[in-house]
Amino acid sequence: MLEIDLHSDAVRAATGAMIAYTGDVTFKNAGLGGGGGLRAALKQKATGESVSLMTCSGQGTVWFAKDAMEVLVVELNGDTLRVESEQLLALSDKLKTDVAFAGVRGMSSGQGLFTTTVTGFGAVALLSAGGPPIALEVSPQYPLVVDPDAFIASQGQLNQTFVTDVSWRNLIGESSGEAFSLRFDGSGVVYIQPEER
Repeated sequence: MLEIDLHSDAVRAATGAMIAYTGDVTFKNAGLGGGGGLRAALKQKATGESVSLMTCSGQGTVWFAKDAMEVLVVELNGDTLRVESEQLLALSDKLKTDVAFAGVRGMSSGQGLFTTTVTGFGAVALLSAGGPPIALEVSPQYPLVVDPDAFIASQGQLNQTFVTDVSWRNLIGESSGEAFSLRFDGSGVVYIQPEER
């Protein structure tokens, strides 16, 4: 669960995620693009990557949750966070959302070929199923490989590639079941959940 105190300011959150509030708070649809403008809205429509957000503003306290999932708050300092849209719970109203090409990662996980990006200065609340999210450091010396169904978000100077592990064992039905993976090279952090989608 996430608790946010509003002091004549605003926050955007996943539509339907508000579970309680106190004070003088108003809720409205975040509009085209969820804060990314008309261009972002058109990209969301064209790509199928959709973040349905509402704007919560005023004075008071608001509590957000979704399916009893764990919440992780990530601070952005002018950088970009690439996040699976269904893992996004809330974000500072000053942050910009957009849609970016995710490559074949999305195809392997059934999430689509595009992902949501959040850029600017402020906080982003992410969701994790199955337990607390895990932040894994990536460095040039230590690339990281993760299951696409456990992926929540990535941050930093990372190059993401799609890795396949298809062998004769896959063809005869004796594989481990992990034929597709995501590899991250560079410097940054990858957030995963301890459960697959």
